[in-house]
Amino acid sequence: MLGPKPSAINLNDVERQELELLVRRYTTGQQKVIRARIVLLAAMGKNNREIANELEVSLDTARLWRQRWLDLQPLSLDDLSVEERLDDLPRPGAPPRLTANQICQIQQLACEKPAESGRPISQWTSREIAAEIMKRGIVDTISARHSARILKKMVSDRI
Repeated sequence: MLGPKPSAINLNDVERQELELLVRRYTTGQQKVIRARIVLLAAMGKNNREIANELEVSLDTARLWRQRWLDLQPLSLDDLSVEERLDDLPRPGAPPRLTANQICQIQQLACEKPAESGRPISQWTSREIAAEIMKRGIVDTISARHSARILKKMVSDRI
């Protein structure tokens, strides 16, 4: 059973070159590569089912990225690059409760020796650092687990 014919995508030379570059570049994330391939195949005139079968993605994925490209295509490439058009949309959820400044203060505290804060320990524990964060007034309240997550993220970002 055939459905409605999907909207056609017409790419200009710059868009096509940038999409092909994203697909070939080894540092491009695989999600973006698949999204770029969806757009390129749609521009070749393939329908969503053909794209889904060829790329082994769901029909909804092929449909979503074709439509998202069509929605963003009227914007100039100066406003939104080809790669930015293939990014995920921000996800809903609660806004962060800590500001960037507070996180920097927490990270700075973690780099200090506990003895400088009058703590009789050789290394910070999550409980001790949470107590020191509240003592210094960086935040009103923070759990030991949350302070540990912040510091763990700090370490993983450096790697």
